[in-house]
Amino acid sequence: MVERILDVKNLTVDIPVPGGMLHPVQGNDFHVDRGETLCIVGESGCGKSLTSLALMDLLPKKAIRRADKMELDGFSILDIGESRMADIRGDRMGMIFQEPMTSLNPSYTIGNQMEEVMLRHRKVSRTEARDRAVYLLEKVGITAARSRLPQYPHQLSGGLRQRVMIAMTLMCGPDLIIADEPTTALDVTIQAQILLLLAELQDEFKMGLILITHDLGVVARVADRVAVMYAGQVVEQGSATQVFENPTHPYTQGLLECIPIPGKTQRGAPLGSIPGIVPSLVGNLRGCRFADRCPYAEAACSADDVALGAGVEDGHEFRCLLSADQCAQNLKAKVPA
Repeated sequence: MVERILDVKNLTVDIPVPGGMLHPVQGNDFHVDRGETLCIVGESGCGKSLTSLALMDLLPKKAIRRADKMELDGFSILDIGESRMADIRGDRMGMIFQEPMTSLNPSYTIGNQMEEVMLRHRKVSRTEARDRAVYLLEKVGITAARSRLPQYPHQLSGGLRQRVMIAMTLMCGPDLIIADEPTTALDVTIQAQILLLLAELQDEFKMGLILITHDLGVVARVADRVAVMYAGQVVEQGSATQVFENPTHPYTQGLLECIPIPGKTQRGAPLGSIPGIVPSLVGNLRGCRFADRCPYAEAACSADDVALGAGVEDGHEFRCLLSADQCAQNLKAKVPA
């Protein structure tokens, strides 16, 4: 039987700004099972990172978080108070941030920062915490791990700092890890190493993993399921096969058309593009957020909000007034014979 680690229903985040109320995350549902990788993908500013911060309860103080349900391994983590949430962060769920240099404290050694995680959540001695730190540094591929403990973050390369962040997140054996674009600041070779490392560790420790990225190439390699976000909403979600082989929402179709395919995209041929700009998320929002950029939009698209609807296959959902068959026909019509 599949064990559900995270279950979220109708997650919403609002932030007061000088121009009114900003709605960066709008009524999203998603879940993660044990051992599963959920990739949340979308362009910059679509609400991916704020979704992750909402799950960790690390939003800005002015932000207003609401949800009908937010459960971690069957336990509600919604409105449980800062003290109780602090007990869960780093223990039951952990987060790998985008830039390790700003996530690690430059004033403390690697050893001190890693040991502190375990001392905060477990009744262990410092020696036991240090041994755990050495074990995990070796697990993430850092050689001479014990000699790294007295070093400071600035003494390590970007790739090593990211490996330290991963090892630190694993100190208490969390059920869920959230990785917010963990490879963005790294070169291509190190990116591949970090992604392979995350996949191996997830398989070994049987964790749930939420990987947040805008790189569809990364998603294609590591995802079990994919949630595509646009303008604060999940517009399509399903298995990686469903989303990549049969994209249904016009935005998902547009994203995939922007990617050159080896052996299919002709040299010198123009890449796909999505005309228009992302709508403002301040004030009262109504209708499909993608309507102004969608080639199939009708008047009804701007009249009322559009809910997620079932796709052709089980587990596949998309947010469009068109049926799945109509969307498939539209995509087929755009593909040259």
